[in-house]
Amino acid sequence: MGGHGHGAPYTVPHYSQFKIDGIRELEEVQSELAKRGLKDPWIRNEAWRYHPGFGTKWLKARKLFFRGFPLGLGLTIATVAFNKLTGGDDHGHHGEHH
Repeated sequence: MGGHGHGAPYTVPHYSQFKIDGIRELEEVQSELAKRGLKDPWIRNEAWRYHPGFGTKWLKARKLFFRGFPLGLGLTIATVAFNKLTGGDDHGHHGEHH
């Protein structure tokens, strides 16, 4: 499969770039644990979620709800246009006027 000059379609960031310093939510968790005499050695593994490349909560929500909107709108417009051009918009009511 290799040898075609193609690299991986993604790059895995090095773990050391993710730190909890400056991430308010994770710093709060760490301080609450410290109050109880505990420490989470794996808290750094959550830092990627707050990395700017992964977006804000609004950006994540917008991606979730509106990801297919442009395609859906385009298909709707194409369907309506097709029905108008082919005369298929009368819904089977031939000559029935109410």
